[in-house]
Order: sequence, then structure tokens, then C-alpha cells
Amino acid sequence: MFASHITRRDAYRIYLIMEGATAFFLGLIFTVNMVYQVTVVDLNPLQLVLVGTTLEAVIFLFEVPTGIVADVYSRRLSVLIGLALIGAGFALEGLVPAFGAVLAAQVLWGLGATFTSGATQAWIADEIGEDRAGAAFLRAAQVGAVAGLVAIPISVALASLNVRIPIVLGGALFVVLAGGLSLVMPEDGFTPAPRVTRSPWGPMRQTLRDSLHLIRARGVLLTFLAISAVLGLYSEGFDRLWTAHFLGDFTLPALGSLKPVVWFGIIGAVGSLLSIGTTELARRRGSIETPQAMARALIGLTLGTVGAILVFALAGRFGLALGAYWIASALRSTSEPIFNAWLNRSVESSVRATVFSAVGQVNAIGQIAGGPWIGWIGTAWSLRAALSISGLMLTPAALLFARGARQSADAGPDGRALPDVPVLVSIEETV
Repeated sequence: MFASHITRRDAYRIYLIMEGATAFFLGLIFTVNMVYQVTVVDLNPLQLVLVGTTLEAVIFLFEVPTGIVADVYSRRLSVLIGLALIGAGFALEGLVPAFGAVLAAQVLWGLGATFTSGATQAWIADEIGEDRAGAAFLRAAQVGAVAGLVAIPISVALASLNVRIPIVLGGALFVVLAGGLSLVMPEDGFTPAPRVTRSPWGPMRQTLRDSLHLIRARGVLLTFLAISAVLGLYSEGFDRLWTAHFLGDFTLPALGSLKPVVWFGIIGAVGSLLSIGTTELARRRGSIETPQAMARALIGLTLGTVGAILVFALAGRFGLALGAYWIASALRSTSEPIFNAWLNRSVESSVRATVFSAVGQVNAIGQIAGGPWIGWIGTAWSLRAALSISGLMLTPAALLFARGARQSADAGPDGRALPDVPVLVSIEETV
């Protein structure tokens, strides 16, 4: 009821608060989550990756259906449901330290993530306008980095008492956030699809059909899907094995009487500071002004990430590996909002959440395809080999970003395809 009095500026502030709170809660959880899985649940490299594969399988199954719900019925409702489910998943994981419970938690987390993925970006773009959305994405990334940084020492302090505490607390706070947003989150810029008397699935089918037609008609969107697949192929191995690499292949330097988990707080804190700096640099250099500027930034960030991951995987000294990890983490965190801004500019509002979800689903396919065998390599051979292969798998993304820049240049100054009528004619010819 309070949301009816919210202005556009208020919507922007609510978006930043939501993204900041989400980053804070994730900071509580992720600072120690992998340590918890390795040291308490005692997962091996293959099990670590299978946890991620379970998550991505759920995303693959539900990403597009939940995106259609956001485009047809309510983006606000989709975000609220998603945050509550994410919280329930993390709470379950922290409360029950068993492999089966961790897998079940991924189902809840994954389902919740599909409700928020795409819906959040589409919601804020509708509320403040797509021209301002790109800057909002970058600013939200900065706010999130600061919030995550604040969360790290809190997470470490709580984990020093019991490593499960920050995970359970973070999950509970997600549920509280969903309840608070239900009171203040507006939805004034979105028009739900017209009700269909005979079948409630009619608008959903039409939205999916429109989204698929748009993707087929616009070459740059097909390129975005290919990029997302590559990002999925490489990321699962790196995300799931970097903690095990630090714990298994290096001796963490002593920090007096402090527990080793403090090192992961330091790693996260410095990574967040670097992410804030690189994201601000990208914003000031105009990296989101045009599709071509976005592509140039993303090519450089991608190649830098590949190099940093290879150094991290092969380094023989802890200090060198640590520096390489920080660089890779900062470059990756800067790439995401730029990619989202480019995709946002290439899609109309009516299908924006569904297209974002389709991109997320393809990313999940990549992680499902690449994760298990990277985990097997890490278990059968070495974590160094698994991480090196993961890094090399990212290389094709640079070529695809260059291709996307050429396609956006052909499409026009706004990065979209040609006028609607010719596009629809070409679509009908392909059906």
C-alpha cells in the first residue's frame, strides 16, 4: 500500500538499497560458504562442482518460465518470491551440514534466482527508463561491492564462533528483505499482459513466442546467447574450485592466533575494493555510452580475466596466486554490469525479462556442460589443471564480443535491429 506513493527517484533508491542489501547478505554467506562446504560438509572437487551443477540445472529448467511470469504478470512479485526462496535455500544449507541438504538448498536457491534474474533488471529499467538503466546497473554494482565489503568482517567474526552462523543469518535476512520490499517496492512503469479469458497461459505463450522471434531476428541477441554459454562453460569450475585451490595447494600464512577463515575475509575484502575501483573506472571512461564502447571494454576485461586465471592456477607462490585471483575477481565483477547494460539496450520492455532469462538459461546450460568434467579433472588430476582449462574456456568470449559490436553497429545507433515492420516480415518467413 505504501508503494503507491513512490516516485521514480524513490524507485532508483529502492533499487540501490535492494542491490546493496542483497550484496551484504551474499557477503555474509559467500565469505565462508565454500570454506563450510570444504571443511565441514567435507566435499571433494567433484562434489563441489556437482553442487553447482544442481543449481544450474534448476536455473536451466525454470529461468525462462519465471522470466515469462515477470513479463506477463508482475516483475515486482517475481522479485519478492525470488528473494524469499533464496533465503530459504541458504538457511537450509547452513542448518543441515550434509551433502544431500546442500543439494536440496541449491534447488531452492536456484528457483529463487530464476525469479529475480531478469525481473530485477527489467523492473528498474521500466521504473526509471532504459536510458538511465545502464548507469543504474553500474552504480548498483558499486553499492553492492561496498555492502559486500562491509559484510566480510562481520561474516568472519561470526564464522570464528561457528562457520554456519553467517550462512543461516544471511538466509534469514533475505526473507526479511522480501517482506520489507513488499511494503515499498513500486511497479508503475510496467503494464501486465491483458487477461485471456479462456486460458491463463495465453499471455505467457505469446511473450515466449515474441521473445524467440526477437532473438531469431536480431543477430546480436544470438551472439549474446553464445557469449552467455561461454561464460557458463568457464565460470563453474573457477567459482567452485578457487577456495579448494587455496586450501589444498598452498599453506595459508599464519595470522597470529586468528583462524584460517580470516584469510578468506581478507581475500573477499580486497577483492571488493578492487571491484569498486574498476567499476568506477569503467563508468568514468564511458564504457556504457555505446554498444561499441561496451564491446571494447568487455574484450579487454575478458582477455585480462583469462590471463589472471591462468596465473592463479599455475602460480607456485601464495602471494602471486592471491594477486592473480584478486585481478580476475575485479575484472569479472566489472564485466557483468556492462554486459547487462548492452543487453538491456538491445531489447524492448515487453520481452526484456524473458530475454534476460533466456540469456541466463543458456549460461546455466554452459555451466551444466562444463562443470562436472572440470570437477572430475580436479579430482582425478589436479586443481591446477582444472582451473587452467576453465580459464582457457573463456577465450572465445572476446571474439564474440567483437562480433556483437559489428552487429550492433549495423543495427543502428541504439544497438537494436531495423524497424519493426521489416523484422516481423522476416520472422514470419522463418516460421
